[in-house]
Amino acid sequence: MSTNNAHVAVIGGGCAGLSTAAALLDRGIQVTVFEASSQLGGRARTVAVENNNLLHLLDNGQHILLGAYRETLALLSKIGIDENLAFLRVPLQMSMHSISGLSEFSLKPAQYLPVPLNLLAGFLCCNGLSLSERIVAIKLMATLKKDQYIIAIDTPLERFLIDQQQSTKLIEVLWEPLCLAALNTPISIASTRIFLNVLRDSFSNDKKSSDFLLPRLDLSKIIAQPLSHYIHTKGGNIALNSRIRKLEVDANGFSLTTRNNKSFFSHVVIAVAPKNIDKLLQPLPKLQYLLDQVETYGYQPIYTIYLQYPPETILPRIMTGLTRSITQWVFDRGQLCGELGLISVVVSANGSHQQLTQDELALEIAKELDQVFPDLPQPLWYKVIAEKRATFSCVPNLARPTNKTMQSGLYLAGDYTYADYPATIEGAIRSGAKCAELIANS
Repeated sequence: MSTNNAHVAVIGGGCAGLSTAAALLDRGIQVTVFEASSQLGGRARTVAVENNNLLHLLDNGQHILLGAYRETLALLSKIGIDENLAFLRVPLQMSMHSISGLSEFSLKPAQYLPVPLNLLAGFLCCNGLSLSERIVAIKLMATLKKDQYIIAIDTPLERFLIDQQQSTKLIEVLWEPLCLAALNTPISIASTRIFLNVLRDSFSNDKKSSDFLLPRLDLSKIIAQPLSHYIHTKGGNIALNSRIRKLEVDANGFSLTTRNNKSFFSHVVIAVAPKNIDKLLQPLPKLQYLLDQVETYGYQPIYTIYLQYPPETILPRIMTGLTRSITQWVFDRGQLCGELGLISVVVSANGSHQQLTQDELALEIAKELDQVFPDLPQPLWYKVIAEKRATFSCVPNLARPTNKTMQSGLYLAGDYTYADYPATIEGAIRSGAKCAELIANS
């Protein structure tokens, strides 16, 4: 199907859909983005919370990006985002504490050394591990690098680490926190292959690839709003509150029906979460295989708990990890974003916390923070944001569809289509770029 006089419909206004639209417009291809809700951004959006007649704008989740997210950073640079204003770039370091507040593990690579010597020195000098534990961790990293982070058979990550003589403590304070942060999947079922892909991109290049990028602004202001402006500037269209009720194939393209009208397009990119594609694909018998694939997917939650303390409240570190607790990561948004006294806590993947009500969860989190940071006052208010199906479960040998489908002119975009990566912003944006390339070359 030729792209001469093409008009592409992108269904879904999250990171994948918006990046697809931007890349198509860069190639001179006309685009209309359809978003079912009133807001762009998908999982990277702003939530308005009212408390005591005051409106607070919060991220729907406390996100962490990596320096290895090259496509994300390139896209943000293209649309005019100043990285230094948008993110706090923190060289890789981990500070893990127990619920008692004691330091369990700290790792800080030597920034004055090149890769991989910086990480080697970091492990040699880290706190909280025995000499033998440090040696087996270094041996594993050396083996992975020698093997180019490739394994022959994908297995659950915990099983792989045990086979590599990683101790229970090493898994608990190092590998499990990294797994949850990168894959949002319990280490007992997480894909080793995908985890190693993230390690490869983070540790095989320059030191900046392993940096943490902590957003100083809500992701709506960093991604969705600037991309929307870029798309409009390039002549693209964005239709909010426009759920696609019917997708039909005809001889020359596709017809899309919304509540208000019916429009014709030469190509369609479906950029919605895999759990939502069945509504669009059921009328298309050629694509039943995709429905069969995604029906096997499991999903993992992400809970972000915001606790507002008095504005003079300051934590010892901007980012702290906890072990043996419900809380996994704690962020001081006063130091990070200027939101004085606001603490955010991230709880990833399935766990016992899902049995609690939101009020009970917030109370347990406040108790844990009080144990770790005993000088904390009582929180003034809290808000729990639960994305109960935030990401697909990144398990071994998960069937991942390609961007191109068996229906000519119809493509998929989304983090689940970028088979080398877990459910991340980077995977979504890489999939969008690939979709645009395929359409331009069709």
